[in-house]
Amino acid sequence: MVYTTAPALVSPRKQAYNILMVKTSRRSKWRKIFSLQHIIVAVIIAAIGTGTFFFARSIETYDYIVETNAFFAPFEFYDNRQIVGVDIDIIHRVAAELNASIDIKNVDFDLIIDNVADGIIADAGAAGLTITPARAEKVDFSIPYYTSAQYVIFDQSAVPDTRGDHVVWEALAGKVLGSQMGSTGYLFISDEIDNGVLQNTSTTVKGLDSHQLAADAINAHIIDYAIADELPAMFIASKSSNLLALPLYYQGATPAEDYPVEESYAIAVNKQRPELLAAFNTVLTEMLQPDATGTTEIDRLILKYMGLSEDSIATNSHLLSNQLYKRSNYEQLFQ
Repeated sequence: MVYTTAPALVSPRKQAYNILMVKTSRRSKWRKIFSLQHIIVAVIIAAIGTGTFFFARSIETYDYIVETNAFFAPFEFYDNRQIVGVDIDIIHRVAAELNASIDIKNVDFDLIIDNVADGIIADAGAAGLTITPARAEKVDFSIPYYTSAQYVIFDQSAVPDTRGDHVVWEALAGKVLGSQMGSTGYLFISDEIDNGVLQNTSTTVKGLDSHQLAADAINAHIIDYAIADELPAMFIASKSSNLLALPLYYQGATPAEDYPVEESYAIAVNKQRPELLAAFNTVLTEMLQPDATGTTEIDRLILKYMGLSEDSIATNSHLLSNQLYKRSNYEQLFQ
């Protein structure tokens, strides 16, 4: 026998009350859901609005864009995540001269000339750029503001043959040489290998992203010697316990007739920006005026960003007049 329990009798009033409570509970549940959805939508709208605000704030407009390669001390380099250096100070002076805003962008060195020539993403380039006929076909150059020489960086345990206080190309024959890709050092090496005194000598060249990386490649035994511009080479050697640098010369009939591998730096400007070129020339002319001691503002900036004071050496004429100086002066400079 199966026993069942009869359902309890519920009064019509109780039934109506139960139905009302169920409906009320469902409405409350949907209200909570809709309220949550509204909160989520509001948060999303607020986030989008805030993001749009910050995005708009992040898109600043500039009158000009100048490209550089911030691995070329003392002309441009990073200091606490900020690009500083001689060229950067020049750019700031030009911005003041024009009462214009200038954005400085760090890019690969070998892109600068073409970007400036194109004029879409860059109006000018400042990166210790050497004036060459090939580059002058693409861009306008300012007046030169520094004359540099090429230097050989080497480990003190593997000093190349020298002729007095310098190294000649012939002493580098058969070696693996490195330099910053696209730099004049790299171009000089390539030209000597292809058509010069290093032709058919088994000399090879490796391009690296910066002169510092070329110096690091010496320590890593990837290359034998690095070729770099004078001041960057000196800067790198001064920060190293084992690297030295000497000027690179073309060989003459006698050591006294040897002559340096020299170049002049200038600012590259798009050919459609004459007002920008004029401003650079005006500023550089002012900064190249010597004071009563014969020192220019460019000279003082070089000392500043090399971490030197004018009292740190007996005389600054060798460095500040862009003359090559003897090894004794080089060693004295960084004592």
